[in-house]
Amino acid sequence: MLPRDPAQPHRTASTLELFFDLVFVVAVSIASAQLHHALSHGDFVHGITSYALVFFAVWWAWMNFTWFATSFDTDDWLYRVTTIVQMGGVLVLAAGIPAAFERGDFTLPVIGYIVMRLAMIGQWLRASRGAGELKAATRRYAFGIAGVQALWVLFLFIPSGPFQIVAFVVFALVEISVPVFAEHRRQTPWHPHHITERYGLFTLIVLGESLLASANAIIDARNELDSFVPLISISVLTLVVTASLWWIYFWPPHHKAITTFGRSLRYGYSHYFVFAAAAAFSAGIEVELDVLTGESHLPHAVGSLTVAIPIALFLLGIWWIAIREHADSVVNTVIPLGAAVVLLDPILPIPVAITAAVLVVIVVVLVLHPPVRRES
Repeated sequence: MLPRDPAQPHRTASTLELFFDLVFVVAVSIASAQLHHALSHGDFVHGITSYALVFFAVWWAWMNFTWFATSFDTDDWLYRVTTIVQMGGVLVLAAGIPAAFERGDFTLPVIGYIVMRLAMIGQWLRASRGAGELKAATRRYAFGIAGVQALWVLFLFIPSGPFQIVAFVVFALVEISVPVFAEHRRQTPWHPHHITERYGLFTLIVLGESLLASANAIIDARNELDSFVPLISISVLTLVVTASLWWIYFWPPHHKAITTFGRSLRYGYSHYFVFAAAAAFSAGIEVELDVLTGESHLPHAVGSLTVAIPIALFLLGIWWIAIREHADSVVNTVIPLGAAVVLLDPILPIPVAITAAVLVVIVVVLVLHPPVRRES
């Protein structure tokens, strides 16, 4: 298991990586559904807090595998089997999301992480045998991951409540410090085009949840004739918004955002907010459907904000991560301004209308103003 060449031409995601991502379709869908139910019942603080915690667990599991794979993917039989074991751990994590969300019971997610971590530690130790100058870094990863996992086992003994949330945040900060600790002297070789392609693929996963919400609006319209026009409208507008988010995300040259170790950390870690916002957008659409069909008694304005706020966070996040350094003054004005304007969505009686209009304007501006070429 030798380090991969970070300058290898035409490197793309493997079929194993695409297969691996399928378990995250399940995990993201369950987390989004739990957020939808909490918001629809007006349980905002608990719902948003629980969603932030469980989505961190989902996102970090994906991160662990993705960054290792870009550096040491061998695609031999042992690597494939170990990856499939990790997939099993993700499915256990996904199965535990409802209990973690509702009761603060993280038993199954921690068990899922133990399965994933045993496989991941084995991968790092295997890589260390042929890593050469990177041997120390790979060993630090293995021991760092093992140490943090011990903390998560102790986390199970903390009772549900505010102290549990504080402990989760502290342990999460320790978790994301492992790569900094492991690579502070010598960095593992990441492939810029490959790693940013992997992030793009995860973005498609979270945006896919919104397309499901659009389809659900059509299904509801067949059963709720009194709300037929609003439901069809929200279905169409959701498709427009989702397509616009796709267009905006893939506009900049992402591979130029990870030219140094520090920039790669910023890119990788900041994507938590982009991914979480995109998945929360689909939950917001489901809340809007509940409001329209009378299954939720939230005020119209509150229902609209469950869509507008995630969209604003997504726009600001991807603008800060990848767009602003390759955009002219017009684009760098329009996107932050658009993020603010979508928050006005509740003033119209048609859900998502202002958001869709703003995003279409942003897309038009991006078409007229292609990325600015700058030296890395």
